[in-house]
Amino acid sequence: MITASNLTVEIGGRALVTDASFTVGAGDKVGLVGRNGAGKSTILSVLVGDASSAVRATGDVRLAGTVGFLPQVPVDGGLGLEPTGFSHVLSARGLDVLDDELRAARDQMAKDPSTENIARFSDLEERFREQGGYEAESVMARLAAGLGLDEDLLLEDIDRLSGGQRRRVDLVRALFHQPDVLVLDEPTNHLDRPAKRWLTEELERFRGGILLVSHDLKLLDRSITRVLHLSGSRLRAFAGTYSSYLDQLEADTQRQERAAAHETAEIARLSSLADSMRGSTNRRARIAKSLDRRVDRLAAQRTAVTVRERAATFRLPEPPRSGSVPLEARRLSVRYGNLVVLAGLDLAVGRGDRVVVVGRNGAGKSSLLRCLAGVQQPDDGEVALGANAVVGYFAQDHEQVDLGATVLGNVDDHVLTTETERRALLGSFGLSGDVAAQLPATLSGGERAKLGLAMLAAGRSNVLVLDEPTNNLDPPSIEAVGTMLGAWPGTVVAVSHDRAFVAALAPTHCVLLPDEVVTHWDDTYLDLVEAR
Repeated sequence: MITASNLTVEIGGRALVTDASFTVGAGDKVGLVGRNGAGKSTILSVLVGDASSAVRATGDVRLAGTVGFLPQVPVDGGLGLEPTGFSHVLSARGLDVLDDELRAARDQMAKDPSTENIARFSDLEERFREQGGYEAESVMARLAAGLGLDEDLLLEDIDRLSGGQRRRVDLVRALFHQPDVLVLDEPTNHLDRPAKRWLTEELERFRGGILLVSHDLKLLDRSITRVLHLSGSRLRAFAGTYSSYLDQLEADTQRQERAAAHETAEIARLSSLADSMRGSTNRRARIAKSLDRRVDRLAAQRTAVTVRERAATFRLPEPPRSGSVPLEARRLSVRYGNLVVLAGLDLAVGRGDRVVVVGRNGAGKSSLLRCLAGVQQPDDGEVALGANAVVGYFAQDHEQVDLGATVLGNVDDHVLTTETERRALLGSFGLSGDVAAQLPATLSGGERAKLGLAMLAAGRSNVLVLDEPTNNLDPPSIEAVGTMLGAWPGTVVAVSHDRAFVAALAPTHCVLLPDEVVTHWDDTYLDLVEAR
């Protein structure tokens, strides 16, 4: 169980939540929702004791039983004794350490079969058995199969996995843990449609408590029975599904707006009446003072109105004109050891083209984009830029962001030469006020995505290479990004699992991996965006 009492969380002098109290116990399925940057991921990190030093939290958080945590950003190298997916998953139950100790005890017992060594080995083996060590591989195999992860990838170096593969490994770890409460931050990032469907069913069967942050509306509707809504540092609870919460929130907001409008009108009426009585007889002056007191009471007790979230609108500047073929790949090949992910791909991208790369996780989509962006050298072949081509790159793990610089410091000052201009640009992407002075590590995943987009806007690129640009964004922001890019006259090469974003992008061409087929876009490919 997780119990929070009078919880206040601040970062950079900004209050994310104030005096919040709630519990997540056995059987509770709770969704924590709110706009990007509201503080959802930070609150989760406080609850599980994983908050950064920049976060200040007061109040009381108590954990009873075991808690499994799926962070939004993966931990480099994993959490196991060895940097493999297998060791990372075992570490959820401490089996990586137990297995290592058991192996050492077995060797020691073979060298010296003393009573002490035999007893130590027997004790470790019993603990290993109780923790499910002997069934671990079969459990992992079931979970990996459900998520569409090749079981052999669990034995690979975890940092060499693609974003989608790593997300699946982290999910396998969280589910393998079998904790009393699961805390999941954007669990469907990078997942295709079959994996999302399997995960949703797995969470429905889970008997423990769940605290979930997600912008996947289908997952929220099927997997939760209570909503915690975070807005303006205030946390409100709603019973029921996500759709039910939306209906309740709208009804409450309308009721608040009506009450606030009535109170405003009454304050105006009483103030006007009091003003008309001032400077008259003593009796009327006393009535005016009485009316003033009524106005003060009404003003002090005015109904708080939930602020409606404004529709997001983003804009990229008009790009400089490039040559007719701004980007071209010739016989492009990429290998990781014995694994070949690209084998002689040819791709010519015309000015104004919108190319979507489609393929299963691990098919080489991110490798292709990294090569096109010039951040990874292919093993064979080459990438050539056309006349006046300027490439801007959006990495799915935001590796283009300098974690040592502030948000403002990440915005290029060659075009936007003044701080006022750069702050205005950040504000247009929803990163306003004190956020500009924060370090990127203190931002939510959605805010880091918006920072990456703002960096592209400041760079005046005319060729954008985008790897999952909508991950961690809320639905209004996803729509805004799609609309922005759909209206932009530059050239785009993108990877995305978000059907709505791809549709708004209005693609002209498609690259099908691993077949390495380049073809004109057909709307039937939208099914492949989610399905593969």
